[in-house]
Amino acid sequence: MNEFFTTLRIEIIETIVLIVAMISIKLATTKAIKRILSSLEFDLQRKRISQKIVNLFILLVGGIILAAIWNIDKKELMVFFTSVLTIIGIAFFAQWSILSNITASLILFFNHPLRIGQFIQVFDKDYIVEGKLEDISFFFMHVRTKENQIVTIPNNMVLQRTILMKTDVDKEDFKTEL
Repeated sequence: MNEFFTTLRIEIIETIVLIVAMISIKLATTKAIKRILSSLEFDLQRKRISQKIVNLFILLVGGIILAAIWNIDKKELMVFFTSVLTIIGIAFFAQWSILSNITASLILFFNHPLRIGQFIQVFDKDYIVEGKLEDISFFFMHVRTKENQIVTIPNNMVLQRTILMKTDVDKEDFKTEL
């Protein structure tokens, strides 16, 4: 019985050390991401998305280390992960547009010259959306029109449409109240 409590105490101490290490790594990476992306002149939204991706990676690695600390049975862990992945796979198959929108947002983030605050026109076969690019999230791009309305466009549709990025816009046409 005494050996059980000694082992339990060691696992608790290792868990506390892991949590402190993960917090320290998170703080260090936050500063590094801000410094690097500021030097590359990325906007605030891109910094936030980068930080979310790094935080997710830190959390996954911490979870794996935590499973090793607490000696979780690998077979049971594999059953859990395969069950979760199966459910996620079915959800993505049922909602394929979710996966395509997330992929499109990553492509827009890393490889497209669009910038938050830029004036754009998105050409569709039925209509044209024209306005100021307000935000690019994981699923939608938000454009504020001349009429001060927010139009949301799915990211996968943005990649399939022609976009005109305006450089000289009459500021009187776009008096938007935030």
